[in-house]
Amino acid sequence: MERVKANGLGMKLSDAEWQWDRKKLTLYFTADKRVDFRNLVRDLASLFRTRIELKQIGVRDEAKRLDGIGRCGRQYCSASWLPELRPVNLGVAKDQRLSLNPSQISGACGRLMCCLRYEHEFYVQSRKRFPKEGKIVTTKLGEEKVVSVDIFRERITLRGVEGETRLLTLPEFKEETEQLGGAVAPVQNGDEEEVAGEGIRPEEISPELLYTAEHPVFVPRTNVVSDPRPNGNGNANPREPINRGAEGDGSGKRRRGRRGGRRGRGGDEPNSTGGH
Repeated sequence: MERVKANGLGMKLSDAEWQWDRKKLTLYFTADKRVDFRNLVRDLASLFRTRIELKQIGVRDEAKRLDGIGRCGRQYCSASWLPELRPVNLGVAKDQRLSLNPSQISGACGRLMCCLRYEHEFYVQSRKRFPKEGKIVTTKLGEEKVVSVDIFRERITLRGVEGETRLLTLPEFKEETEQLGGAVAPVQNGDEEEVAGEGIRPEEISPELLYTAEHPVFVPRTNVVSDPRPNGNGNANPREPINRGAEGDGSGKRRRGRRGGRRGRGGDEPNSTGGH
């Protein structure tokens, strides 16, 4: 730590670990950004006469290495049994309706507690059975707004147009809404998802609406013009379309000449007087 301070490095040493044969010394540290510790490595190598390795770790890994007692009164999960330190974001606390006060949901490392993930999947799956808070539903009393849901007691609080509130259990709520058609169970199967903005299921779409390889959108169109050659009456024949291609060629393919072209060569032009 004295060497770190002497070199003016913005890093915090967390732990030091000798190899069993004492041929390598590993130092673990935390820092807010990248640190140029080349001079520090040279100083430590001359001091300890061994190979020096510096490893930057996160604050969660630091708590795992140092160990301690959490606010629950038990040993840190990361240091005792947790095999992997998965990231925890603020959305996990919001899904569980926890207080967003950092001092109440943060661990000793200063980050969100790892235990917030333990029951998160249960909350997500349980809330799928309930209507979203703030949604307007149709019941036997008319349109009502979902004020709150209690996933543990399976209760739903509704508020009517005039401001009166009432409490329903989940089976009672489903019975009322299903009878009046006010609530539709969300479709979980990906094959039955509705087309966005239309409310049409894929099987209800007419085959003419589907774009296939034979659809005119994907079929290239050729430039068709009337045949300038006169017909028997001396007029242009519009009933015999030809493809616009190279001059004098009705195949529609454009010939590519030699490099440099034939321009300026004698014999190619009927009025040319030069030789080849």
